[in-house]
Amino acid sequence: MKLIGMLDSPFVRRVAISMRLLGLRFEHEAISVFRGFDAFQRINPVVKAPTLVCDDGTVLMDSTLMLIHAEALAGRSLMPAAQAELARELRLIGLALAACEKTAQLIYERGLRPAEKRHQPWVERVTGQLQAAYRELDDELGRAALDASEAGLRQSGITVGVAWTFTQQLLPEAVPADGFPRLVAHAAAVEALPVFRAIPCDDAVQLS
Repeated sequence: MKLIGMLDSPFVRRVAISMRLLGLRFEHEAISVFRGFDAFQRINPVVKAPTLVCDDGTVLMDSTLMLIHAEALAGRSLMPAAQAELARELRLIGLALAACEKTAQLIYERGLRPAEKRHQPWVERVTGQLQAAYRELDDELGRAALDASEAGLRQSGITVGVAWTFTQQLLPEAVPADGFPRLVAHAAAVEALPVFRAIPCDDAVQLS
């Protein structure tokens, strides 16, 4: 398999970390959807990161769908089996992915749209949604912390950690860390794990 995309994307990074934890071998090509548009388009005409090229040549998009495929290949899951636990797991993942999406929207708004064409009410709305997602996550972690050990890590723990690091590295002023102590603690714990250190949130890294 070949994973295409930059590791400063939380969607690419959550797939890479998950596949490493599942024991799956894969190649990584650090191609940017911006700087490497033409090269990316030759692999996937939609130019969407992450892209996963399967062993049979099938091209997959969307990190969650890739993880379904990865777990099927590995024969085991990073999701809980119990229905009651699954509902909370999905809630946490959904909140974390929403935070990633809102962070990306703000980054694109600032980086791609000329300042005179930015619509401030829209920026404030997206910022509010981003902050709300992290408030909900911090409250959830207050009710029950996530296992941050490599042996006990589930998909929620991966995705929440990856999301928080992404926002704090690229847009820290939008979500001041001192207001989210449980997220800070969880991210610090998972980022210290060997698998997270091996797959950093860094667009200069290409996994070997």
